[in-house]
Amino acid sequence: MNHLIDQAGLSEHILCDSAGTSSYHIDSPPDQRMSAAATTKLGIKLRGRARQFQKSDFQSFDVILAMDLENFEDILALDPTGQHHDKVFLMCEFCSRHTLKEVPDPYYGGVEGFNQVIDLLIDACEGLLQHITSQQSIA
Repeated sequence: MNHLIDQAGLSEHILCDSAGTSSYHIDSPPDQRMSAAATTKLGIKLRGRARQFQKSDFQSFDVILAMDLENFEDILALDPTGQHHDKVFLMCEFCSRHTLKEVPDPYYGGVEGFNQVIDLLIDACEGLLQHITSQQSIA
């Protein structure tokens, strides 16, 4: 997503961050296999370190995305009043070329699993960027 934001010249207008719902990868770099797939398929280097999603993220971000239903439910559980539920979406809701409802876990699918996830995420991120720019009038 950050690559698409940079390409569109919108990095001063859109902040994109990543967080997990569990704590076991905190401060870890992106998975080497996912990084390799991103480099091979897109020529981009993944950056960042893992952090855990926090309740304060509901105030910090306008859109919160979950890769799958389990994470979606975990995020909603952190907002028991439902005040921010309208900000939470499944990533695949923004796909236009793929029909999967959830991003599959690539960790047991070998190289092809990571390539599939990259393709799916590019589709979703392109749709998400289009959604954001049409909502915010920043493009």
